[in-house]
Amino acid sequence: MRLFIAEKPSLARAIADVLPAPQRRTRTHIECGAHDVVAWCAGHILQPAPPEAYGDRYKTWRLDALPIAPTDWKLHVSTPELYRTIERLLQSAARVVHAGDPDREGQLLVDEVLAHARYRGPVERLLIRDLSPEAVRKALSALEPNEKYRPLSDSALARQRADWLYGMNMTRLYTLLGRAAGYQGVLSVGRVQTPVLGLIVARDRVIAEFRPRAYYVVAAEIQAGGDERFRATWVPSPEASLDDEGRLLDPEVATAACARVLGKPGRVVSYTRDKKTQAPPLPYALADLQVEAGKRLSMSAKAVLDACQSLYETHRLITYPRSDCSYLPEGHHGQAREVLAAIGTHAPSLAPLARKADLTLRSKAWNDKKVTAHHAIIPTPNTSNSASMNDAERAVYALIASRYLAQFYPPHDFLQTRIDLELAGERFVATGRRTLSAGWTVLSAERELAPDTHDSKAEADLEPANATPLLPLSAGGHVTVTAASVLNKQTCPPKPFTDGSLIAAMCAIAKYVTDPGAQKILTDADGIGTPATRAAIIETLFERGYVERKSKAIVSTSTGRDLIASLPKVATTPDLTAVWEAALRAIYDGRHSLDAFLARINVQLGTLVDQGRALGRIAVTAAATSVTAPSSAQKPPTRRSALAARRKNPRTRGRP
Repeated sequence: MRLFIAEKPSLARAIADVLPAPQRRTRTHIECGAHDVVAWCAGHILQPAPPEAYGDRYKTWRLDALPIAPTDWKLHVSTPELYRTIERLLQSAARVVHAGDPDREGQLLVDEVLAHARYRGPVERLLIRDLSPEAVRKALSALEPNEKYRPLSDSALARQRADWLYGMNMTRLYTLLGRAAGYQGVLSVGRVQTPVLGLIVARDRVIAEFRPRAYYVVAAEIQAGGDERFRATWVPSPEASLDDEGRLLDPEVATAACARVLGKPGRVVSYTRDKKTQAPPLPYALADLQVEAGKRLSMSAKAVLDACQSLYETHRLITYPRSDCSYLPEGHHGQAREVLAAIGTHAPSLAPLARKADLTLRSKAWNDKKVTAHHAIIPTPNTSNSASMNDAERAVYALIASRYLAQFYPPHDFLQTRIDLELAGERFVATGRRTLSAGWTVLSAERELAPDTHDSKAEADLEPANATPLLPLSAGGHVTVTAASVLNKQTCPPKPFTDGSLIAAMCAIAKYVTDPGAQKILTDADGIGTPATRAAIIETLFERGYVERKSKAIVSTSTGRDLIASLPKVATTPDLTAVWEAALRAIYDGRHSLDAFLARINVQLGTLVDQGRALGRIAVTAAATSVTAPSSAQKPPTRRSALAARRKNPRTRGRP
């Protein structure tokens, strides 16, 4: 018997659909013809065991038991029914086909099942990035030895164990230090969650310490012969009193400039008139969808992910949602007609737009070379199962469908004009624009993505702008200033984080670090967290009482601020992830070993634990939503919470 082990049920169904008949489907596997059987995991069905599994001394939380550093690692079966089925099938399997996702975690989650079940037979690797029958058949014809991907599995295992070591030890350490000062909550610390909290605390601090500054803009109304009038804005010289953003800080300079140009003639220095083209935005990756749904629908990152999971698992109306990719397999273009028909059925408001879509167009979204482990989130051709969708699911589906429709609309074309003027020796600028072809922006959900006309942040701050294109003017042409005024403005603090902007910050975390090497690594790694874990990480911050909502904003509580103040810098910044990521790549490339990496982690943990013990205690103010700390006889609720979270999200790695 040949046993396929897929990462998830949808992948198992896609494999079985191209295998021989007859087929018999059960709750846990599919029996096919030619002695083929397809079983599946549900993400990680094995999880790292909790500390108490390594001895009675770890059942209570004590400083003298730290650091906890297992050498013989143990696993906990989190989905017994699936594991028992695979274990039983392995006993009669002549060979196994590993069908985990083609990434680190996908490699590990099947490898660890095979190792835990002590399977020693031959294993082949099946790499599938596209669930269409043609793509699956092609992948089946290109099976490879699974041993080739051992380094990929080792790198995933290294991250899993390092996260466990860091999270379990640091959480117990700082919870005990807080308890010594009277705090009764759990102070969880994690490689990802704590730097995210650090971002929020730092942003809140900047907002609290912000003091607005006045600045000034000189705007003029210009007449250029006949009745042609437009507005232009003064561009102060570098010698003026400007801030880092090029804003004028001296009101007297602004008033003097206004007086110098009022009623004076001037000349046109240059006139440019450019036709601009903007291609449709790419289909959604999960992070992009969470950001957009946060802006447009005021949905939390978790609410968006929950809606997506229901649309995927229950209704089967969208493709796999936990994707970090915005591209599509080229072969998917052929099913566009069926997908558009499904959109018309499930999102009636988009039906007229679906009928007008041009299927001869092929946007840059279809690109096999840019598809990673999963392709972008798009609607499926399924035309049933929509009646039971709730409002949130319908709204998220409409966003996904609208973005897919945009791929079959032409580019957005607009005319952008700019006039540079010299008025009484001063430089003024006027800009304008006019839409030539709406293109994909006719899709209402995408209109806000149309570009603005400003060339810089400082220029975007200037007022007033011209909403229409400027009539052609010749260089050297004469103009007159008919009115001029000084606009009083104030600088604004940065906005507090929302779910959407926090997800965006996690993806673009590189801009929050100063070390160039760390910046590059974090950029290449697409930030911190994964599509599968980012929403859960944000929710954990709420559950711990570290953050709270104020309207749409996510702000830190006194508990969160006190914890960040108590932790060493290495725990509150994303640089640690960059260091680990470099090591994981070295493991994959064969330049470093799993054991050597974990040995380094244990040395670092020993230092962190010693530093924590030296503190003796930390003062942390309890927030109303803080989790109660365990008594000396209780198991840590951090572990129970983690297991509960993993049941909802089986691919979550073993971090508190």
